[in-house]
Amino acid sequence: MPRPPAEPDPSECCGSGCVRCIFDLHDDALLRYRQSLAEWILRHPEAAAQTEVGRH
Repeated sequence: MPRPPAEPDPSECCGSGCVRCIFDLHDDALLRYRQSLAEWILRHPEAAAQTEVGRH
């Protein structure tokens, strides 16, 4: 089962308005995680039903 990416600490952002801020990178990683999770659930419906994922 895929694991969500760790959320960046606010102190990791330099605050200079970077085009690819660490929070933008985290958002990209979340999208990839959600896609991977959806694919995993399709492959493992029995396992997903026994986890929090299956209860949503």
